[in-house]
Amino acid sequence: MMAKAPIGGTVKSRLVPPLTEEEAAGLNRCFIRDLCASIEAAAAIVAAESQVRLAGLIAYTPIGMEAAFDGLLPASFPLIAQHGDGLTERLINVADNLFGAGYESVSLMNSDSPTIPASILASAILNLARPGDRIAIAGADDGGFCLIGLKRPHWRIFEDIAWSTAAVFAQTLERIGELGLEVARTPSWYDVDDAASLRRLAGELFGDRLPSEAPTEMQGFAAPATRAWLSAALARGLAGRLGITRL
Repeated sequence: MMAKAPIGGTVKSRLVPPLTEEEAAGLNRCFIRDLCASIEAAAAIVAAESQVRLAGLIAYTPIGMEAAFDGLLPASFPLIAQHGDGLTERLINVADNLFGAGYESVSLMNSDSPTIPASILASAILNLARPGDRIAIAGADDGGFCLIGLKRPHWRIFEDIAWSTAAVFAQTLERIGELGLEVARTPSWYDVDDAASLRRLAGELFGDRLPSEAPTEMQGFAAPATRAWLSAALARGLAGRLGITRL
């Protein structure tokens, strides 16, 4: 998981407002906690269907802020530092370090999709475990991707990408096509990075109380930490800031 240290004023800036800086950091901490749980659930699926072992790691930035993750991660999830200027270099360097450490495949995912189903993560890993080279990818509804997995150091797939735009997924597929690689595509999911997607998340988690802006066809991960945080925040005024009138 590629993650920024969840500190107020440094994460989820597009959610400020409707959130305060400290609320954004608190929500981000819940995202990280729930995504670790989703990875653990995916590991159980993978283990039941194959001999593959899935290991979870957190690639964090900035260096020196390791303490911000205290109490958030399972003991089996080590922290590794991100290095490089810009997202392209950071993705390449994290993947290169993990391949160098002996991992047979490397999947890089965001920290913005707390309800991504464990089945999507497991599908990507199981596709990478099949013989032959390929790229596994889970798209995001905003035109990016939630996860990308490699079996070899094909760094071209991270180059000349207009990061943080709706073109990311299409451009990544173009790079994969340039290399002539097979693409294993899983169902897409969504990132939570603005007020609209936060309303969508609330609708998904509280479907019995709130309308969903964009209903999902798959059952999302329960995200208990995020659900508990949002429930309290909605009750103390976030509903009004989000323009939610029915609770």
